[in-house]
Amino acid sequence: MIAGPSSSGKTTFSHRLSIQLRASGFKPHAIGVDNYFVEREQTPVDENGNYNFEDIHAIDIKLFNDHMTSLLKGERVELPEFNFVTGRKEYNGDYLQLGDEDILVIEGIHCLNDELSYSLPVESKFKIYISALTQLNVDEHNRVATTDGRLIRRMARDYRTRGASAKKTLSMWESVRKGEEKNIFPYQEVADAMFNSAMAYELCILKPIVEPLLFSITEDDPEYQEAKRLLKFLAYFLPCPADNVPINSITVSYTHLTLPTIR
Repeated sequence: MIAGPSSSGKTTFSHRLSIQLRASGFKPHAIGVDNYFVEREQTPVDENGNYNFEDIHAIDIKLFNDHMTSLLKGERVELPEFNFVTGRKEYNGDYLQLGDEDILVIEGIHCLNDELSYSLPVESKFKIYISALTQLNVDEHNRVATTDGRLIRRMARDYRTRGASAKKTLSMWESVRKGEEKNIFPYQEVADAMFNSAMAYELCILKPIVEPLLFSITEDDPEYQEAKRLLKFLAYFLPCPADNVPINSITVSYTHLTLPTIR
């Protein structure tokens, strides 16, 4: 069970862990909890009437537990894939059936919360907390904030995989941060292991991807001042092409490279 705040590298980490487990003789299967979002119209709303995707009840908890329990019983299950454009789960023939050496590698922001996986045996869960804890300083007085690093990661991810603009990502960020304080950080101490996914070079890699997205935000947009702040922040870094990223780097998921499928 792998959890962490937004854009901490959960999905990429689950794939890298799966590769290592396979090298150790196991048969891992990466499961993204995001594929179990409820249909868009069933998503909880916040106090402003906006969809609250960070709420645990934005996940179809019953369906998730039904599927995971069936898998642990050795039954064959068709896994959903959530379409973030249409706001619907789709079933595209992705069937899974576990054998004796198979391991589920489950990732999502609520994975440390037992409410998500209430039907799974507690003794069978190994919980991992992942976050991008940056250790860089711009100068003696200004450090690179962990939240800024994750926000830039998320802009690149949302644009590449979800068709969302930087404006859209910035407009949701306050809600995301509130959700982290409520749904993620209180559970980090129950983790069996912790992993820091920050890379010293990642802002150089992400700069050429994110800068054009930020420049597309106009002065009339409410997100303009935040976009200006991030552009000034990125000016401290020299750009580096994504081709220089090692294929086994966690940064790979935020560039235009494609992750391998682990089944």
